[in-house]
Order: sequence, then structure tokens, then C-alpha cells
Amino acid sequence: MDHPDSGTGSSGAEAPRPAGADAADGPDRRLIEGRTIDAVPEDERHGRPRDLFAVWFAANISPLTIVSGTIAPLVFGLGLWPGIAAVTLGNLLGGFLMALHAAQGPRLGVPQMIQSRGQFGSHGSLLVTLVVVFMYAGWFASNLVIAGQALHRSVPAVDISGWLVLCALAGLVVAVVGYDLIHRVGRWATVVTLSLLALCAVRVFLTPGVLDRAVHATGFTVSGFVGMTAIGILLQITYAPYVSDYTRYMPAHAASRRSTLWFTYWGSVLGSVLPMFLGIVMGIAVADDAIAGLDTVLGGTLSAVVLCSFAVIVVHVNSMNLYGTSLCLVTAAQTFRHRWLPGRPTRTALIAAPLALGLTLALAFQDTFLASYTDFLAILQYVLIPWTAINLVDFYLIRRGRYDVPSFFAPGGGVYGRVNGPAVLVYAASFALEIPFMHTSAYTGPVATALGGIDLSWAVGLLIPSAAYWLIARRRTATVPHTTATAPAPALPQEGS
Repeated sequence: MDHPDSGTGSSGAEAPRPAGADAADGPDRRLIEGRTIDAVPEDERHGRPRDLFAVWFAANISPLTIVSGTIAPLVFGLGLWPGIAAVTLGNLLGGFLMALHAAQGPRLGVPQMIQSRGQFGSHGSLLVTLVVVFMYAGWFASNLVIAGQALHRSVPAVDISGWLVLCALAGLVVAVVGYDLIHRVGRWATVVTLSLLALCAVRVFLTPGVLDRAVHATGFTVSGFVGMTAIGILLQITYAPYVSDYTRYMPAHAASRRSTLWFTYWGSVLGSVLPMFLGIVMGIAVADDAIAGLDTVLGGTLSAVVLCSFAVIVVHVNSMNLYGTSLCLVTAAQTFRHRWLPGRPTRTALIAAPLALGLTLALAFQDTFLASYTDFLAILQYVLIPWTAINLVDFYLIRRGRYDVPSFFAPGGGVYGRVNGPAVLVYAASFALEIPFMHTSAYTGPVATALGGIDLSWAVGLLIPSAAYWLIARRRTATVPHTTATAPAPALPQEGS
């Protein structure tokens, strides 16, 4: 927003405070978040970019990430070093794309799905917004299953289903309180999770035979390496639809945006690769159940402490999923009621609905988790990667971060319209072009079959829409009013809190 070419444009005038703003922005603002999807003005920006390292490090160091590492040997047949190489490469590449989205938050001060209206139009962005809602439900369910299994092993008196419900409700509480509590939990969770990961690694590596079996595992296939690299890329890109939700409160100046990018990048990448390395070792050494393997290796009281602590981290991660889901649902509803923002009771109800969906999925698929989880990741890859390509090309290459923020909330989409036909067409065509390259348990496309099972749909979904959208958009994008350095909140009435 402080780009040297930025003008005042239509957002230069101070917007009136929303109805209910005094209640939302009063003394309790830092305790319970009052804003939902409206733009965050400069005088409400707070926090330090380095805090983002803790948020994303803690969000990734979870038992689900360890289980994701086991996919390398158990699904793709990779040995230790090929698995580590694929995981590292995928996370480094995907993490950079994810962090580029993070830098959008301080610039515009709005959630990611609101910003996506600048590419697809107010109604055109609904498709991706609803896809992201189901993505959240899938992640929520996946995390719940792992947390329930871990807690059941520590406290078998409560069955897995009971633990699923308890963990879901705990995540709901944190999500309702909102942004600041999520950041606070992330800071202390980073210390706890890093300590736990180090402890687990030491015990695993000192257990007789574990490290020896892992080092001597030499399995390798090109399809497996590419597949695991794609998993690493995807695990990072799945944060893209909501990473800027956690950076929009950061100061808008350029130094903050650069720091936001790099602290987010390294927090997310390191938080992913370290537990995935442990997961690879566990997958090779103790076969198909990483949680049971950790329980066996750690043993006794230590196992109970570690597994219960991991479950607490899942609550933190799932609170982020629920928080992001509520923003997506508000975004979808506000498309048709453009002058409406929910208060806290409505926001709580919006969080509770996807919680129920995620809990239902967790209860249904807990017995076939690994196979269902792998297919879930593949589906996300197909739908999210083309979106991230279009979004990043538009933000960094076409508009260079200059958007008319009030138009995101205007009836009819303002200068961006209801539907940006070229963007929607590129997205749909890119998905269609991915189909021959897909490889899942239910369907394998002809190209993937010819390549011996290598799934290159992620590369198609990244390169094709990037080039196509750039060629189309650079010719037709009109100059739109620039945002100011302090994009004021739009005049949106808010329900009483």
C-alpha cells in the first residue's frame, strides 16, 4: 500500500465506522476479535512479523505432519534418503508460493478469499471459496483422527470417538476468541512442539534397530519421488487460501511485507520438513501406524505426555482451520448481502457448522485414514494449484499489489465485476487439462498411466494457468484506483456482539 506509485484513488477518503464498531473495537478488542472479513485500517495494525514464524512452525509440527511423512515409504515406496530429498524439495518450492500469499495480507489488510475477488470477481470467486470450506473440513477431520488416536493410547478409558468430540470443542473455543489468541497459542506451542519433536527424534534414533533399518531402506521410483514432492508442495499450498488471514493485521510498510514473507516461509517449511523426516523414519521402521510406533518407542509416562501434548497442538491447528472456515462462509454470504457483517454470536454459529461436518468425516473415516488422507491430498492438489497460480500472477505481475479495496465489498463487485470471465475460464480449462495427468486410487489418467503412475498434474496446474492468465490479463486489465497505505474498513453494518 505504500508502493511509490500508489495514489489515493477511491479509497483515500476515510470510511465511516461500521455500526457496532465501538463494541467490536473497544477495550476487549484484543481479547475477542471483533472484525471478520472487513479491511483492517492502519491504526489497528499490530504484531511483529517474526511472530508469524511461531504461528506456522507450531501449525505444522503436529502428529498429522509426522503421518504425512510416512506416505513416502508406505505409499510411494521410497527409502530414507529419496524420501528426505522429495520432502525437502516439495516443501521448499510450495513454501515459497505459500509465503507469497502471506505478503498480500499487510498490503491489503483483507482475508485471502476477499482478495481473490480481484481476480475472479465477487461471484466468480465463490467456487474457490466453497472448495476451501471443504478443504478446511478435510483438514479438521484429519487432525481430529490423529489427535483422537494419540489421546486414546494415552487414556484408553475414553474411546477415540469421545476424544474426537472433545478436541473438536476445544478448537471451537479458540477459534471463537479469534486472531490474537491463535497467535498467543502459536507462540507457546512452538516451544512445546520443538521440544517434543527433539525428544521424539532422540528416542527414536536411540532405539535399537530403528535407525539402522531406516538408513538401509533404499527404495526408489521416479513416480514415487515425484508423488512425494507433490505432497510436500501441496502441504504448503493448502495454507495459501488463508495464510494472509493471519498477516492482515501486520503493518503495511514494505519492510513488514518482506519480513512477513520470510518469517512465514521458514516457519512453515521447517515446521513441516522436520516432523516429516521423523515420519519417514517411523514409516520405514515401524510400518503402518506412526502413532502406535511412537507409543512403543517412547514407552510409559513419556509416551503419554508426548501424545497428549501433540493432541493439544492439534487443537491449535484446528482452531486455525475453524477460524479460516468462518471467514470463508462470511465471504460467501456477504457476496449476496454486501452490507452485512456478522457479530460474535453469528460467527460462532458459522464456526460450529463446519465443525460438525469435520467431526462427521473424522468419525466416518477413522478406520481407513491413511488411504483416505492420501486421496484427499490429491484432490486438493487438483483444485488449489490452478487458483494459487492465477492469484499470484495477478497480484505480483499484473496489478503489482495495487487493488481497489472498497470494490471487494461493493455490490456487483465494483471495478472487478461479478465474474471475471477470463480468470474463471483459465481456471476451468486448467483443471480439465490436469485430468489426463491425475493418479489416485479411484482414477488414473492416460498420461499418468503412460508415465508409469507419475502424477504431473501439479506441474500442469501451476504452469498452464500462470502462462495463460498472464497472456490474457496483461492485455485487458484496466487501470483501477489504487489503495492507500491505510486502507480503511468499508462501511459495513455489523450485528451486535
